[in-house]
Formats: sequence, C-alpha cells, structure tokens
Amino acid sequence: MYINIYFNDKPVILCNEIDQGLNELLHHPDTVFVDEISPRAMKSMLHEIKKEEFHAGVIWHSDLDKLKDIFFKNFKLIEAAGGIVQNEKKELLFINRLGKWDLPKGKIEKGEKEEECAVREVTEETGVTGLHLKKKIGETYHVYDEFGKNFLKISHWYHMTCSSKQDLIPQTEEHISEIKWIKTLNIKEPLKNTYPSIKNILTTFFDMP
Repeated sequence: MYINIYFNDKPVILCNEIDQGLNELLHHPDTVFVDEISPRAMKSMLHEIKKEEFHAGVIWHSDLDKLKDIFFKNFKLIEAAGGIVQNEKKELLFINRLGKWDLPKGKIEKGEKEEECAVREVTEETGVTGLHLKKKIGETYHVYDEFGKNFLKISHWYHMTCSSKQDLIPQTEEHISEIKWIKTLNIKEPLKNTYPSIKNILTTFFDMP
C-alpha cells in the first residue's frame, strides 16, 4: 500500500512495499529514497523537496500507519471534503478555479461530518441542488506553504449524483470562473490542465466496481 502526497506537482510516496511502478520511479536519478523514519530522515526529505531538480520522494517503512503519523507531524493538518458529481447522462461536474480544472471541495467546518461538508461545498461552489450521496471514493493529499507555515491538506472525496436540469452558478468569491458538465469520453481534455491529486482520485473512481 502507499499514499501519494503532492508538493505542487511533485509526489512524495509513503509506502510499506515497493511494487513495479515504485521500482521504476526509484530508477530516476532525481528520486530520493528514504527507508527510516527518524526526525533527521524526515527533515532531510523535506529539504530535498525544495530543490529544483527534485523529481519524487519515496519513504518506505513496514508499518505504513506509523510512517504516516510521523510524516504528518511535520505539518499543520487541514481537512476538506468534496464531490465527484455525475448527472443522469454520466457526465462529470468540473469547475475552473484560477485557470485550472478542478473538482468542487472545501474545508470541513468544526463539528461537521465529512459527507456533510462534501455536499455543502458542492452546492456552494456550483449552485447544484438535489445531490444524492453515494459512497466515499478516497482521499488525496497535498502540501502548501502559507504565512511561513507548512500545511498538509487531506481532501475526502465522495461520489454524488444529481440532475443536469438546473443552473450552474460559479462561486466567484472562491475564484471559480466556469462550471461545466463533461462527458467521460472527453475527460482527457480537463485532465490536461488539472492537479495530479485530481487525476489520482478520478483514476480511483473509474477503477472502482
């Protein structure tokens, strides 16, 4: 098993086994491999990430939960939730935020459940109503810097359905400029200009039975 954590578009992968894909990644000359979970090793990886030539990082430990806990202690955690929304035509709902295609999501408020946040944020960001919550798809992880602090955002993703026969209203205060229903056959177009974490969760969604 493994967890992808994105620093902009560059991944750090926490894992408890090395499969074929990771083995190929490790052959890249600018991939950094760490097989210990000491504070020194964690800080060394975080230092390497900032280098321009950094390609990817792989941190291995037999206990993935322990590795996750230790790595996450280097960041202030922020939790969010959002939706992979389909209509009756099986089209997917995309938003364009700051020039990139994205899926609607937002921060979980105090006392709010993940799925409640996911539905609320989809409605607030897109204007769609009558959402039917199906099941949780998974999580994505990405790191960002703000006010001199390192934040790790954990986004929880849910599959939802709703009718296409309603107005789409972009939440402009959240820098959303466009909302569009996109056919599965045309999914490659928005994926050319989106985030690696969005590609990951959509891959998980389409691979699920």
